[in-house]
Amino acid sequence: MSNYEVGVELRWVDAVGYEELTINTGKTIRYQETEVALFRFGSGKVHAIQNRCPHKDGVLVEGIVCDEHVFCPMHDRKIHVPSGLVQKPDNGCVRTYATKVENGRIYIGFPKTEELAS
Repeated sequence: MSNYEVGVELRWVDAVGYEELTINTGKTIRYQETEVALFRFGSGKVHAIQNRCPHKDGVLVEGIVCDEHVFCPMHDRKIHVPSGLVQKPDNGCVRTYATKVENGRIYIGFPKTEELAS
């Protein structure tokens, strides 16, 4: 699930092998000029979000993961990774990206409309 509008065409980018992604530890994935934090939870689910906290630009991949949340390493903002929402009493949201697992590989969906000219 991502916070893109339904019907947006995605380019699926091969990010990493499913077994290579350590449980409850983020991994930075770069595609063109976009930096994404990729997480695999103990449940086996995989989610991707923008790698910067909306508060002070903390690098989320460096945060502590608990259940389906990541805590920003700078000021401890708690972000629900599947939805991208910062938990109350704080506010804000980070962009989420669609993910899928096929043949042991994790793919991240990026909107084709955001592709840069070569």
